[in-house]
Amino acid sequence: MIDILMILGGLLLLFLGGEGLIKGAVSLARNFGLSRLMVSAVVVGFGTSMPEMTVSVGAALKGASDIAIGNVVGSNIANILLIIGLASVLYPITIVVNAVKRDTFVMLGANLVLCGLALTGIISFWAGVLMFIALIGYIALSYHQDKKRSAITIQHIEQDVESEPQLKPFKASVYSLVGLGLLIGGAYMVVEGAVSIAIGFGISEAVIGLTIVAVGTSLPELATALVAAYRRHSDVIIGNILGSSIFNILAILGVTAMISPIPVATQFARYDVWVMLGVAVFLSIYLLRGLTIGRVSGLAMLLAYCGYTVWLYVGTGG
Repeated sequence: MIDILMILGGLLLLFLGGEGLIKGAVSLARNFGLSRLMVSAVVVGFGTSMPEMTVSVGAALKGASDIAIGNVVGSNIANILLIIGLASVLYPITIVVNAVKRDTFVMLGANLVLCGLALTGIISFWAGVLMFIALIGYIALSYHQDKKRSAITIQHIEQDVESEPQLKPFKASVYSLVGLGLLIGGAYMVVEGAVSIAIGFGISEAVIGLTIVAVGTSLPELATALVAAYRRHSDVIIGNILGSSIFNILAILGVTAMISPIPVATQFARYDVWVMLGVAVFLSIYLLRGLTIGRVSGLAMLLAYCGYTVWLYVGTGG
């Protein structure tokens, strides 16, 4: 009963946190003359990845490298197939190619870097340093380019929310921070409750780690995306997922590798990182061609994620 209450309480916090973070992020974007996409990719995307950061760094300190890299790879797969799939079923996601091109290529580049490192069998300290430097460069470039956009471009991006009340910068920041805190707390409660129930049913720790923990640490992204879909903010959904995927690889694995080099298990090098790359390429086709991610595509993504989860379960023996 306690585990069920934790899950229900966590879901409530996720909903409230998603509402607060979206409201704060949209207002911050308008206050500082930045696009919602940029704020969603950097502030929201990175912020909602904090549960992954906590899990991976904690795993590195305990010498559990498989959890550290498995959490990132599993979360990136879930971000696209599960989260974008669910969001697009709720409301079709429309794409503005020029707005997402830079972040899409950075996301693909980060995925390719991880695949290359996986083939070497280890993510070394210096690889971690270079990954983190690349992240800082990406943030600086994103901010510089966004500030250079003309007032006409910004007005075009924001014109669909002119009727929404705009919060002052301080209040918007409070909404964003409190919302983020609720998301992280809600994710922790859901993961703890679900893991306890799963262990009670005799499900192996390997399957729990690759599914419940990976999905659980992605719950902030999921809550944010569903709220954004309900409010018809396609750019917030895409920015959140692109930013989260970039942060998961460059920041989380970068920082983790600087704490302790990460050996890459054969399982990841042979299969999972390539599934992650394939999913990223699949999403990129939609983004770079400006295709709408409709309900049929969303259902296909959800089915693909279910298939991948079943494959993990069967492959690890449950």
